[in-house]
Amino acid sequence: MQLAGEEKTLEKSRGQQPLASRETTPRKIIHVDMDAFYASVEQRDNPDLKGKPVAVGGAAARGVVAAASYEARKFGVHSAMPSVTAARKCPDLIFVRPRFEVYKAVSQQIREIFAEYTPLIEPLSLDEAYLDVTENLKDMPIATEIALEIRQKIKVATGLNASAGISYNKFLAKMASDLNKPNGQAVITPRHGPAFVEQLPVKKFHGVGPATAEKMHRLGIHTGADLKAKSLSFLTDHFGKSGPYFYGIARGIDNRQVKPDRVRKSIGSEDTFATDISDLGAAKAELAPLVGKIWAYCVDRNMTAKTVTVKVKYSDFQQITRSRTQTLCFASEAEILDISESLLETVYPFRKGVRLLGVTLSSLGEDATEPSAQLPLFM
Repeated sequence: MQLAGEEKTLEKSRGQQPLASRETTPRKIIHVDMDAFYASVEQRDNPDLKGKPVAVGGAAARGVVAAASYEARKFGVHSAMPSVTAARKCPDLIFVRPRFEVYKAVSQQIREIFAEYTPLIEPLSLDEAYLDVTENLKDMPIATEIALEIRQKIKVATGLNASAGISYNKFLAKMASDLNKPNGQAVITPRHGPAFVEQLPVKKFHGVGPATAEKMHRLGIHTGADLKAKSLSFLTDHFGKSGPYFYGIARGIDNRQVKPDRVRKSIGSEDTFATDISDLGAAKAELAPLVGKIWAYCVDRNMTAKTVTVKVKYSDFQQITRSRTQTLCFASEAEILDISESLLETVYPFRKGVRLLGVTLSSLGEDATEPSAQLPLFM
C-alpha cells in the first residue's frame, strides 16, 4: 500500500561527531501522531464533511474548538480557539459535537497495532504515543520501516492517516513527527540531531510553552544555538528543575525512557459558563460538580492527592490559578471542595466576570494509609 507523504531523512553534511546521547548504542524511538484526529474521524464517518473545514467542538458563544481539520487550519483555526473566533476566521466552518467514546475506540485499535511491535508504548493522549523499537517483537532492524508499516496498518484498520517521527530520543522523535505532516514521516539521525536543534527556534521546542519562550527571549535565547551557549548553572538559576533538561536538549541529548506505565501527574475538570459569573456564591456552586467528577475518578482508581489548584478564567481570557498543598493526602470530596472554595475566596471580588472555572488535583498517589486528621476517606 502506498502512502502519500514523502519521507524525509535529515542528514548532517559536516563530518563532526555528534554529542547525541550518553548511551553507547542509540535507541530507536518512534513518535506516532494521528493527523487532525478528532476531525478526521468525523470526516471518515460522515462523507459529506470530506474536504470541508470542520471543527470539533461547540458552536455556541462559549464553545471552544477541540480539533480542526486541515481544511479549517488553512484559515487559522486551531484547537483551544474560542468558537466565535474560529467562525469569524472561517465563515464556512462546520461545527461537529465531539464523540469521545468513538475516539477512544479508534485509539484502542491503534494501540493494538503498536503492541504488535513493542510493549514499550507510552501514550501521551488518544492520538499520539512514543514507541521504543530498539528491540522489537518483529526483529525489524530499521525503525523507519517499522514506522511506515505501522502507518500503513493504521490506514487499513481505521481509514485514518498518521504521521511519525523517528530518532534516537523522545525529544527529537517528537520534533520529527511535525516535519512532514500530514501523512508523512521524518527521521532525525544521531549524526544530525545536535545541528537540527541548534537552528530550531526555542518557541518550537516541545516542552517550551509561550510563557517559557517569552522568558527565554528576554534572556537573549531565541534558537537552540543560543540555548546551547548558556551554562547549566545559568539555566538552572533561571528555569529551576527544567534547567538540566534544557541544557541536554540544546545538545540533542534526552535520556528519558519510554515508559509504558507512565504515571498520571494530575487530574482536572473545568467548565465554561453560558454567561459570566460575578457572584461568589454562584461561583462556589459551580465548583461542586467539578470536584465531584475528579474525586469519583480518584476513588475509582484508589488514589488521592496532596495538591488542589483552582483556575479562574475571566471574560477577557486572562486566567489565574491558586493552589494549596498539604502534608497528608486529601481524605474526602468534602475536604477538597472546602479548600477549593477557600482558594476561590482569595481572588474575590473578581476583577472581571468569570468565564471558566477549573479544579485540578496533583501530587497524585495511592490512597493514603494515614488519612487526614479531619475526615475519613469514606463518610
